[in-house]
Amino acid sequence: MARRIMLIDLDAFFVSVEQILDPTLKGKPVVVGGKPGGRGVVASGSYEARKFGIYSGMPLMRAQRLCPQAIFVEGNFANYRDYSHKFMAILADFTPELEPAGLDEAYLDVTGFESLYGSIYEMAVKLKERLKNETGLTASIGIAGSKSVAKVASEKSKPDGLLEVTAGLERDFLAPLPVGDLPGIGKKSEQILKGLGISTVSQLATAPASLLKSRFGIWGEFMRLRAVGIDESKVEARGAAKSISRETTFAQDTRDVAFLKATLRYLGERVGAELRESGKQTRCISIKVRYADFTTVSRQHALKESSSGDDVIFNTGVKLLEASLAQEKQAVRLIGIGVSNLTESAQQLNMLNPQAVRAEQLDKAIDRIRDRYGFTSIQTGRTLRLKDVFHSHDDGYRLDTPSLSR
Repeated sequence: MARRIMLIDLDAFFVSVEQILDPTLKGKPVVVGGKPGGRGVVASGSYEARKFGIYSGMPLMRAQRLCPQAIFVEGNFANYRDYSHKFMAILADFTPELEPAGLDEAYLDVTGFESLYGSIYEMAVKLKERLKNETGLTASIGIAGSKSVAKVASEKSKPDGLLEVTAGLERDFLAPLPVGDLPGIGKKSEQILKGLGISTVSQLATAPASLLKSRFGIWGEFMRLRAVGIDESKVEARGAAKSISRETTFAQDTRDVAFLKATLRYLGERVGAELRESGKQTRCISIKVRYADFTTVSRQHALKESSSGDDVIFNTGVKLLEASLAQEKQAVRLIGIGVSNLTESAQQLNMLNPQAVRAEQLDKAIDRIRDRYGFTSIQTGRTLRLKDVFHSHDDGYRLDTPSLSR
């Protein structure tokens, strides 16, 4: 039986959620990412905004110049996460063979589901209808015999489209497309290929294997196989998170150490809360610091004992931060903190360390209060200074950042 893979991609996801929550935004050029006078970048743009040349990753100031009438929205990651959960739950009702590829897209292995829905195409139609009726979101769907071809088909069906590539005709479908349309071929690889006289997928499919190997190594063979529609990669459920991190880009570069530590504390508390919610502990804590000239420094420290405590995360992170600042006199543009080497939480508290027991109980009590009344309903003295800098909402401080830190 021929494989049938779907790639479901929500259309302009962040913008679509904002338009659902505020219907007055529908049909207008909307940009999610921050204030146009800031230093952030476009996280998502409505299709009306894209007509002006606006795209994800573009500086907000440039987006405003291209489309002065655009409506700029800061964005709310908590809302996007909630809608993503609804999206994934609907997909899971159609098939257990589900591989999320981000908040707004997923691969489904629907091989053999014809008997349930009449055809795979009809299955996709029903899926789109249910998404629209239950969430208000629209999606573009590609159907093919492999993940890579399904991805291309989904892109070609945007927005709100549905395109199925007939089994056995994958190569014909791909042949006339620009080589950059193939998943995995970035701008740099595309430029190298064009330098070799390869600008279409059909040209890549017939290129000498020795030429591709000499320029790209083993990746050259993978590219050639994808150009002829061959991709045996399986749809696999995402495993448990291997790391958790939070970061934010500041509106202005800063050397205010107290402010940097306050921000690090807040980000660390968000990391700690998610760590405890997932029933995990960490054995490694890391920080990320980006300076005004875009030099980025990462430092990490391995713990002697696993922990999920806010104080442990912050105290370790702040030492790493101090060490980084001591070696660099530039102002800081971005700061972040993360945990990795995750383990299952211990089933029994270490009764020989009453201080650790009290700290763990305190963190869990604070989590319960925040779950009920909002993240900023209870704060440390250190993070209180952030209330005059960032907007506070039920889900925490809204950090004005291109990465929509949360």
